[in-house]
Amino acid sequence: MTYSIRSTLHSLPVILSASKSEYMSNITQVVNVDKNLTTLKKSVIAAGFDKKLSEAGPFTIFAPSDKAFNKLDKQVLENLLKPENKTKLVDLLNHHVVAGKIAFKDLKDGEKLKTISGKELHVHVKEGTVSIDDARIEGQDVQTSNGVIYSLETVMMKN
Repeated sequence: MTYSIRSTLHSLPVILSASKSEYMSNITQVVNVDKNLTTLKKSVIAAGFDKKLSEAGPFTIFAPSDKAFNKLDKQVLENLLKPENKTKLVDLLNHHVVAGKIAFKDLKDGEKLKTISGKELHVHVKEGTVSIDDARIEGQDVQTSNGVIYSLETVMMKN
């Protein structure tokens, strides 16, 4: 029986380097492959926001899941994705991004976060459930090379 040391050694650097942040995927790359963020992916591309989410950051993105976008009136989403509404779409996406990398354990009840567009988001913590402006965070965070992603069950529409 013959074993291929070459193929084992070839894959070893990839495994070892995966723990280094410079080799991790950035926010845009994660959004592009996450099967629960397909509508966000379309929105990010339509807005040209992929460049922003690929910058060094760090950023904390409160990413509306497909389930969140499905709660919106279909017409609202279709209109936002039109080229003539790019500014509105960018504003909406900006409303979901905070400068800095915020750990889940550091989100405190009553805390105010400032989005990259200067708007305030309010953190609510109750019985272990964390919400941002009444949009509940679902599941675990996703660490990226330039920040962290939290999945939301609701799209946060700015006031």
